[in-house]
Amino acid sequence: MQYLLYLTRTLGCSREKCRIAAQSIAFYFRHVLKLPFVIPSIIYPRPSLKLPAVMTQTEIKKLLSGVKNIKHRTVIMMLYSSGMRLSEIAALKIADIDSKQMRIKVVQGKGSKDRFTILSERVLHELRSYYLFYKPVDYLFNGNKQGKPLGMRTIQEVVHQAISNAGLSKKHYSVHTLRHSFATHLLDNGTDLHTIKELLGHSSIQTTMRYMHLTATRTNAIINPFDALTSEHGSC
Repeated sequence: MQYLLYLTRTLGCSREKCRIAAQSIAFYFRHVLKLPFVIPSIIYPRPSLKLPAVMTQTEIKKLLSGVKNIKHRTVIMMLYSSGMRLSEIAALKIADIDSKQMRIKVVQGKGSKDRFTILSERVLHELRSYYLFYKPVDYLFNGNKQGKPLGMRTIQEVVHQAISNAGLSKKHYSVHTLRHSFATHLLDNGTDLHTIKELLGHSSIQTTMRYMHLTATRTNAIINPFDALTSEHGSC
């Protein structure tokens, strides 16, 4: 018990690390010492809510404007306009692009689930130019060899370089920031949470609801009660 308190109060370890330590101690007591042990859940620090970083639309434009390579620019456009994960973009095949229904099929995404996300008309135009120039085979974004996917590490480097070239914060922004930005901007534009949940492939609506904390439109529409007070009764 004292060791677990030391982890939380002195070292400030995360909830997950404390949980693993407590379960390891419980296993030792129950299966080696053959003694009962109740995991003291009171030692777990409360789970923290860390809001992800989100780019503004101006920053997205700035990011794209600095990318001259057609392939790299198209990859970044796809990441932002579809909300797909890094692994999903890397595994995306030409056959998954449905230009008639204006949608993209995500095959075996996280949790081994298929889903559909939206396809941007402007990105589709860019995709066609990219296709004519690179003539990819099977995978939409080929690596050094035709028919082989572009590596996830390469995609990360492409995005990080674009972030750096645009003068944006590499400390706060990453590939996944484009997915967060996609969801937040959809919410800003009036898309309901359940639709965003399906597009992102979330298992729980609770995961999607964190974007409620990030949307600027909802908070900007709020009238501060003090402002309302002073407008009605004059300034203090």
